[in-house]
Amino acid sequence: MSYLCSKCQKKKTYLIPPQEITMALSKKFILSTAEIDEIMVQLSNENYIDFVVTERSGEYMYCVTLKKCGISYNSDQKREKKQLGILILRSIFLATISFVFGIILKAIFGTQ
Repeated sequence: MSYLCSKCQKKKTYLIPPQEITMALSKKFILSTAEIDEIMVQLSNENYIDFVVTERSGEYMYCVTLKKCGISYNSDQKREKKQLGILILRSIFLATISFVFGIILKAIFGTQ
């Protein structure tokens, strides 16, 4: 989805061949055209994109338009990562405070 967001932000509608998507994702995943078709249908069902399969000069292509959820996808991902970081830091802080408080109570009420 990140790849589609970066490609489609510049234009309202973008023609993209499945081979281009495969090349962009080849570092992380090995995908066939059928798998990319399934992913595109799933993204369409989840209301991220509108797409139409077309043929241009005998080449199989997607005509992709981002929907509202697709346009805000990158900012939503950044916000989720930030919230996760804050949650982790807060947990570490509370664990540290609990540990220090426990040591203080042990020192005050500890047996000699």
